[in-house]
Amino acid sequence: MKNAQKTGLALTGLLFWLITMPALASEPLKIVASFTILGDLTKQIGGEHVSVITLVGADSDAHVFQPTPKDAREIADAKIVVINGLGFEGWMSRLIKTAKTNATIVTASDGIAKKLELAEQEADNHHDHAHHDEQGKNTDPHAWQNVQNTRVYVANIAKSLINADPTNAGDYQANAKRIDDELAALDSWVKDQIAPVPVEKRSAITSHDAFGYFADAYQVTFLAPQGLSTEDEPSAKELKTLIEQVKNGKTRALFVENMSNPNIIKQLSQESGAIVGPSLYADALSSNDGPAATYQKMFRYNVTALVQAMQLNP
Repeated sequence: MKNAQKTGLALTGLLFWLITMPALASEPLKIVASFTILGDLTKQIGGEHVSVITLVGADSDAHVFQPTPKDAREIADAKIVVINGLGFEGWMSRLIKTAKTNATIVTASDGIAKKLELAEQEADNHHDHAHHDEQGKNTDPHAWQNVQNTRVYVANIAKSLINADPTNAGDYQANAKRIDDELAALDSWVKDQIAPVPVEKRSAITSHDAFGYFADAYQVTFLAPQGLSTEDEPSAKELKTLIEQVKNGKTRALFVENMSNPNIIKQLSQESGAIVGPSLYADALSSNDGPAATYQKMFRYNVTALVQAMQLNP
């Protein structure tokens, strides 16, 4: 009887181990992403195998983000930290140092040809998040505004997941391939949407200078009262120039970004008579119930709004 009891207990223990072992083995990778676009892409690639914490949430401004001790704890516990790079998260290096994390730091923009802009306001703007090179130029960090660049983001994130979790490499590769195909189709769709707009009408004014990569990729001219960071304050001269341009009828498409202060664009509208269009999503996605809950939805929404507004330009 005792031997039978021992055998029963052993079988029970073996059964419990067999049941719990897959659950333990499939514990998701803990990943911290700096802002919503990276968080979304990481979730799309990782699927059920990842648990993603996003530091700068929906409709929030990464330029003025202030990390908390909770953010440092999240990074300390993470397996992977995904950042944009190109100077976008000026606060991230300090946060990582504070966290003393052993996480792998993945720079999603690695391998992208960075866009440089003259640092004309550098003397007046002490909070610009962008890096400056030896020629006195700023690095534009908004590389995701060109869909082809985002295909590089996806490849970099997928590689990091595969390296950290080779057991599920097949799923990561399949998801990344599916997303890459979607982005290739999206890039073609953007060009098809913009092509019917006459070149002389392809201009818009946005809150800050977040669409430089978009401009180069899709032949649209963007003007902005603020520089590469939402912390940049436009001079009176710059505002006057923009107001005159709108009054002269060259650009009537005005947009506020979802994470920006709308006051400057409202001032431009009031003094020029132009109508402010719907919000664009530049540096942050919308909430899940909004029109730009994923990167793909964000880009389609922005392009649709831009094309409709640019058609009103004289």
